[in-house]
Amino acid sequence: MKKIYTGKTKDVYELSSGNIQLVFKDDMTGKAGVFDPGSNEVGLTVPGSGRAGLMLSQYFFTAIEAAGIATHFVNADLDKQTMEVLPIEPFGKGLEVICRFEAAGSFVRRYGNYVKEGDPLPQLIEISLKDDQRGDPFIEKETLVALRLLTAQEHDTLIEKTRNISHIIQQLLADHQLHLIDIKLEFGRSKKTGDILLIDEISGGNMRVTHRGEPVHPLDIHRYLA
Repeated sequence: MKKIYTGKTKDVYELSSGNIQLVFKDDMTGKAGVFDPGSNEVGLTVPGSGRAGLMLSQYFFTAIEAAGIATHFVNADLDKQTMEVLPIEPFGKGLEVICRFEAAGSFVRRYGNYVKEGDPLPQLIEISLKDDQRGDPFIEKETLVALRLLTAQEHDTLIEKTRNISHIIQQLLADHQLHLIDIKLEFGRSKKTGDILLIDEISGGNMRVTHRGEPVHPLDIHRYLA
């Protein structure tokens, strides 16, 4: 294997087959020992967190593939904490797509004059650039197209896929009495076909979930799905 990237929570290797292997680490983002999924730095190491994230990713990717939506997922090895995926080309240096079912977190901080915590939202989509230095700024369709990060048609496909995938995950969680407030997804182009694929991981750190009105810690979500 050839190591091609060292990430905050995952290391990335190229396999001899041309596919990519992600190694899930027990490092988590945050500050001063407190977990924060929106942080741009590693703040703590929690034994078992990498395996928990991989378990959720395998669970959701398998369900999404079964629904006929293409992803980069190939297989996973829970014991080795690895996931094999297809090679993809990111949009620029990477985009994050957030689907919001309710107002929460930064959305309320930005639009607090018009919305309060918990207000329903119609699967509202926000897209941000992966750019730690600039605080992952949000970006609109016209700007994405003008910067040639994607085409107008790719943007619309991205929105449709995000809503469909988020609905699947929402229903899977609801089957276990969990309520999805918002979720962050990532996409890229397949290097082989050019199709837009769901990529990265789908773990507790990428979603806000409650159970009977109480927040569920990201590392505990997989326990409800067992």
